Amino acid sequence: MFSKEESRILRQEFWTSFGKSFPRKWILYDTKIKGFSFKFHFDTKKALVALDLEDDLDNRITYWEKLTALKTIITNDYLPEAIFEEEYYLENGKEISRIYILLDEKVSIHNKNTWQKVMVFFNETMTKFEDFYDTYRDYLDR
Repeated sequence: MFSKEESRILRQEFWTSFGKSFPRKWILYDTKIKGFSFKFHFDTKKALVALDLEDDLDNRITYWEKLTALKTIITNDYLPEAIFEEEYYLENGKEISRIYILLDEKVSIHNKNTWQKVMVFFNETMTKFEDFYDTYRDYLDR
């Protein structure tokens, strides 16, 4: 078991190490579309890369319809393992819509032996998400 401070230090070490191992500027929140963002998530049980829709319900529905219209392209050409969840609940109870890829292996941010695997997964998966976004940005943003 780790104290809160030890856990905080490990998390900081992971993200610093990830940034040094894969130095690039990710799109993340800079999509220019309100409520549309890309995220990395790594905790003591799982690692995932996600495209989140977090705006008001009308806006979420608009973008969700566009993304589901592209589902075949997303899963055939970019991210075959993508999981589409129109109603996804965050740990804080907030409802969002999410498309995500879960690393299908037991990993933990508290286990440095799994860090390299997660970093490679993050880099490869987010690159595919961003490639998709760059190709279909104009369609998504109209």
